[in-house]
Amino acid sequence: MRIPNLSRYARQTSLPAFGVEGQELLGRSSVLVVGIGGLGSWVAELLVRAGVGRIRLVDDDSVEIANIHRQAMYTEDDAASHRLKIEAAAKRLHEINSAVEIETVCARLDGLTAEDLMRDVDVVADGTDNFESRFILNDCAVKLAKPWVFAGIVGTKAQVMAIVPGETPCLRCLMDGPPASDEPSGHSPNPVLGVAVAVTAALEAAEALKILSGRAARIHRFLRVFDIWANTMKQIDVSPPRAGCPCCVHRHFEFLERQA
Repeated sequence: MRIPNLSRYARQTSLPAFGVEGQELLGRSSVLVVGIGGLGSWVAELLVRAGVGRIRLVDDDSVEIANIHRQAMYTEDDAASHRLKIEAAAKRLHEINSAVEIETVCARLDGLTAEDLMRDVDVVADGTDNFESRFILNDCAVKLAKPWVFAGIVGTKAQVMAIVPGETPCLRCLMDGPPASDEPSGHSPNPVLGVAVAVTAALEAAEALKILSGRAARIHRFLRVFDIWANTMKQIDVSPPRAGCPCCVHRHFEFLERQA
């Protein structure tokens, strides 16, 4: 990222908990956003607006009209043209903040691509739509000691948790593998309320922002589970890491190695 014009971030740097130092650290940082659909598109936009230095977008999908109600940045013209999401997103993000270095990779994160995609970034943001991909992401993040933020949403219900290898539990501390409901069924896609995606992504971006700006001590160390329609939220204490966790304790990266 070029040396930022700090005046554009004045409302952010005036926060005592963030400050000019936090902004400068953010401007030198890098983030990988895996999947730029519902969650990932909002997270990418929020981090670029905040002034992240470099962002890598990974997705192989094209824009469809049914995406627009819940995915940031995309337009009806993008859908009509079946434009690749990485292309549409990169254009929009560059218009928002031309000082940010934007990289695009037309691919899916899997056991073969994960390490190369993740190796040179500071934080990984989860924009995936299935738990198989999240477990690959978790394995790789733990292996490379990369902080990442897990987030998922179905309908109006969501979960968010920041994961810092060596400090917090990992995803496999919470569950051994993808839930049965995550298996492809051939039925219609899961329902989702657009505003619920935006709320979830804002919480995810906030956790990433804390880490990227050198404020990792401020991450929320609980699994947040909430339903914005039913007006419920609970915080689940999942610490310490599960004693028998095959990933962060025994360092067996089963999901990463399946496809390697």
